[in-house]
Amino acid sequence: MIPLNDFRAQWSVVRADVLAAAERVGASGRYILGPEVERFESALASTWGTAHAVGVGNGLDAIEIGLRALGIRPGDSVLTSPLSAFATTLAVMRCGGVPVFVDTDASGLLDLERCRELLSRDATIRFLVPVHLYGHCLDLERLEALRAEFDLRIVEDCAQAIGARFRGRAGGTVGQVAAVSFYPTKNLGALGDGGAVLTADSTLAGHARALRHYGQSATYVHDEAGLNSRLDELHAAVLCDAFLPRLAEWTARRAAIAARYRSGIRACAIRPVMVPDGSESVWHLFPVLCRPMHRDAFRAQLLRAGVSTGLHYPRLIPEQAALHDYGPYEVHGPLENARTLAEGEVSLPMHPFLTDESVDRVVAAVRAWAG
Repeated sequence: MIPLNDFRAQWSVVRADVLAAAERVGASGRYILGPEVERFESALASTWGTAHAVGVGNGLDAIEIGLRALGIRPGDSVLTSPLSAFATTLAVMRCGGVPVFVDTDASGLLDLERCRELLSRDATIRFLVPVHLYGHCLDLERLEALRAEFDLRIVEDCAQAIGARFRGRAGGTVGQVAAVSFYPTKNLGALGDGGAVLTADSTLAGHARALRHYGQSATYVHDEAGLNSRLDELHAAVLCDAFLPRLAEWTARRAAIAARYRSGIRACAIRPVMVPDGSESVWHLFPVLCRPMHRDAFRAQLLRAGVSTGLHYPRLIPEQAALHDYGPYEVHGPLENARTLAEGEVSLPMHPFLTDESVDRVVAAVRAWAG
């Protein structure tokens, strides 16, 4: 079976570095907010090309902390994507914000022209949480123009797009804040949960550090109600020693696999989700589209051929019961592109340990589909 992700293969590569990091942290006697976290934060910020990284408990908390550091208040509207992991919207809900949805483009990225039209009509919207989905990068030039025109406070959800660029510019550098996840399936995944807030603003970074640690400005001095959301020393050491140094190599391998997929999957009933012009994707996922009525049969055929598949994301966020129970939210315009993706998307195996032979097996299984 060709898996979506191969953590056993990953372990065979990183085992020695992980165990050495665990030994060092264990012997140090320091397990929370110590030198390992500081070292990883510095390395991550340097890799990203920004001034500050603040390690937190997970990607959801990173978005929430980013929004709170930017001054969100209950009742504030937050423009965001209907096609993402629910965590993107859940962060808005946990801040007491009002999620506002517009459609995506055909690539699954927030339609920035629709955003501009809505922002022109509604001057009350000042927060934006765009998602760099599938590992693709939004048009940063248009995003920057929106920020300037409407004085937006932006948290870029980069959970799936660590290292993605738009015409050479790193994703996560237009918004005042970028939020990332180190969930194991991510391109820079930990051996458990983790996340980070990235920013060029020292004041925002200081606020994020306080928010992740109960809202403390100093020991036992609580100026606001924060979270318990601290990246621990062990995860930080493992990320810094075992995973971050391999990120560039693994990203290059993902790109090579994606190129092989795109070359092989042509002129058949299945088509890859398009990549936006200018986007330098890191290929967190490799999504393809089939007819919704045939999706289950297509996945079943691939399973019989020994190919695992996944779905990202089969239900739009505005259709989730948890959002309905929460209360206020808005949907502006039809969500046609987002719905097309939700109903027809299938994710093929994508991880840096796929061999060319395995990729060719996946391509052959896809091309055999005649639905």
